[in-house]
Amino acid sequence: MTVNAHMSIVQTLRTVLFYLLLSSWSLVWCSLSFFVAAFMPFRTRYRFVNQTWCRVAVWLTKVVAGIDYQVTGLENIPKQPCVILAKHQSTWETFYLSALFEPLSQVIKRELLYVPFFGWAMAMLKPIAIDRSNPKAALKQLAKQGQECLEQGCWVLVFPEGTRIPAGEMGKFSRGGTALAVNANLPILPIAHNAGQYWPKDGWGKKPGTIQVVIGPVMHAEGTGPRAIAELNDRAYEWVKQTQAAIGSLDPQAAQTEPKQDA
Repeated sequence: MTVNAHMSIVQTLRTVLFYLLLSSWSLVWCSLSFFVAAFMPFRTRYRFVNQTWCRVAVWLTKVVAGIDYQVTGLENIPKQPCVILAKHQSTWETFYLSALFEPLSQVIKRELLYVPFFGWAMAMLKPIAIDRSNPKAALKQLAKQGQECLEQGCWVLVFPEGTRIPAGEMGKFSRGGTALAVNANLPILPIAHNAGQYWPKDGWGKKPGTIQVVIGPVMHAEGTGPRAIAELNDRAYEWVKQTQAAIGSLDPQAAQTEPKQDA
């Protein structure tokens, strides 16, 4: 047996163990949270349910699956919660960002709330659960619920690409997140990373290594209205694209493309 074949078998076993432990942890913690967390104030509930679960998930990813992480730009995080626009490549960043920012509300698929215990526990954390089959209604919901969350002191996490995009590629940036920030008179906080190189979008396999997470400087809109929203979205897209290229997570051809946006 070659060294590479041996390493592949070892990593497969580590990945299987990771999923077994994560599934068991999720079942136990989400079940407990469903029965206990409803009696807690929201911030305490968020820390108990989401931060604890996500921190353990990130720890399991590191210790069992062999995927570590390195973060730069923590000093760029403002004191006042704002809109976070993050690259979306894998599941890992949802764990990490939910543990880093608190309390945090994020845009999720509505179907996730129907998952027994896991979805029920998530429903207590004020997510913005949208129907992806109705984009116009989803944008209105993001604007309304997102504004309410920001006013209540919650961070709002938006993946402007809308879905996980394979490592090396850039997806279209919806303007929903930047519109929310501009209308709330708040900045956006861009985040880039290469988690998809180690936790791929497709399949269940994992590759050991160190994820690079880069938190950029906050970006403010120059004015108000649709033009300011579009301009801020362009800047966010360009910063993420350039940073993805800098950390080796963008194909040269993709790096030459112009910003792609949804209206």
